[in-house]
Amino acid sequence: MPSNWADLFRDVDGPIPGLTRRQRLVIAYAGVVLAVIVAYSVLYNYGMRTLEGRNHSLFRSFQTVVETMTTTGYGADSPWSSPIMNVYVAFMQLTGVAIGFATLRVLVIPLFERAPLDLSDRLTAKDDHVVICEYRRDTGVLLEEFRRLGVDYVLIESDPEEAKRLSDDGYQVIHGDPETPESLDRAMIGDASALVADAGDRNASVILTARRHADDLKVVAVTDTPDHEPALREVGADTVLSPHALIGRRLGQKAGVWAESPEAAGDAAVGDLRIREVLVRRNGALAGVAIEDVGFAGDSDRSLVGAWVDGELELPVDPGTELTPNSVLIVAGTEDALDDLQEVAAGVRPSRRHSAVIVAGVGTGGRAAREALADETDVTTVDRREARGVDVVGDVSDPRTLELADIETASALVVTVDDDSTALLAVAIARTLTDDLEILVRVDDTAKSPTAFDAGADYALSTQRVSARLLAREVRGEDVLTPVEQLRLVRIDAAPFAGRTLGAAQPDPASGYVLVGVERGGELLLDDGTRIADGDAVIVAGTDVTIREFERELA
Repeated sequence: MPSNWADLFRDVDGPIPGLTRRQRLVIAYAGVVLAVIVAYSVLYNYGMRTLEGRNHSLFRSFQTVVETMTTTGYGADSPWSSPIMNVYVAFMQLTGVAIGFATLRVLVIPLFERAPLDLSDRLTAKDDHVVICEYRRDTGVLLEEFRRLGVDYVLIESDPEEAKRLSDDGYQVIHGDPETPESLDRAMIGDASALVADAGDRNASVILTARRHADDLKVVAVTDTPDHEPALREVGADTVLSPHALIGRRLGQKAGVWAESPEAAGDAAVGDLRIREVLVRRNGALAGVAIEDVGFAGDSDRSLVGAWVDGELELPVDPGTELTPNSVLIVAGTEDALDDLQEVAAGVRPSRRHSAVIVAGVGTGGRAAREALADETDVTTVDRREARGVDVVGDVSDPRTLELADIETASALVVTVDDDSTALLAVAIARTLTDDLEILVRVDDTAKSPTAFDAGADYALSTQRVSARLLAREVRGEDVLTPVEQLRLVRIDAAPFAGRTLGAAQPDPASGYVLVGVERGGELLLDDGTRIADGDAVIVAGTDVTIREFERELA
């Protein structure tokens, strides 16, 4: 409630004592309502004397008019015998209802809309939590990732409407300025274990302010400008993440495959074991095939870890699941076995190295992709603006631009433009120009990843999803399979499973983790018929949550 009448008429757009347009409107509205009540009172007093034969004071008439217009009662005056007075009283009632609605619209609703937004009372008790100072990407993706992993947090959001929307959706959010000590105090910065800053050019100010409150915080800064990393570390950031640069580097590595480096090929490696994403393309032999018919059972060279089907991760995979185009198999095995499976799934033999690559979009991501490619790779860069390092100037969504970049002789196209619509159109146009081309694309919106595959991409990474996953990894302090995957791998003593075969030791399908293989004397055994013995090590794959549950069960 306002503390005084000045607060009631205060407008955020103007000071007091000067009157703004809204203040004048409110004063005029109050004057009109008062004039109507006075006029009604005079007429009612006259009607009661001349038509009803009741002579009472003007103040009594004023009280009756107010009661009638506010529909709170009529005192001792009702009923009225004169038809004219009954109609007049009904007219006052209708007028009162209309004025009531107008008062809500003109006075009451704007008053509450201008009240300061304080969502702190919605926060639950916090301790050892993460304070997120702004987040310029899709906030819901990050907060859902934290919720899934059980990470407690408070987000400070400077946009009041966005803060209220997120709070109404059940997230732990307050409205405030992360550069101010007051907002950090409301986020309980003194009890926090970590701080995430993604406030653009205000990152340095946010970090310095937070450090004055809690010097022992772990600080993670997110920036789209890698050149800011030294300065952010200087002011107190422990880790600086640049998602665009990381994604560009990963796309460049995927496009610049060579056999000697599994990481550069996009594979994860545990000893001699490789984990690879295998995309099921529309023209591949696996499209429409059930998992049980793919032939993993009894295969000693490869093992199915999980699969992304229709945007959902299955871990372990239901044998009856039918592989749709653009499904992604997560497979463990030897390099040759994975190459064979990828040839079947994609309809083409994966090349050991791309000799000619086009990089579309020479921003932070494009430059990182260019640097990740091998020196002997012939790289052509495309951007709509002429700048240093740009070979072809033009719109990447224009077929003529791609033809100028010699797309017909290229073996890979890396798309890292900032606009998702342009990226998807470029993918579709490139696919119409040549089908003998591997297309790798970055999209910002997580929901656009399936659309990128539909447009013809072979590999797609979402900035929102990668950013959220990177932050979750940094905050939890745990390593994962790769920075952009959802899986963790752990190697454990095989004693609890000794005497059983690998297939028989597999957990219940609802467990959310799988036994990938057995490591024995430096050799990896992936066949389900392998009998586990004391002294072996078992490699287990799962999400963060399911792996923790698995480790608790063993303990």
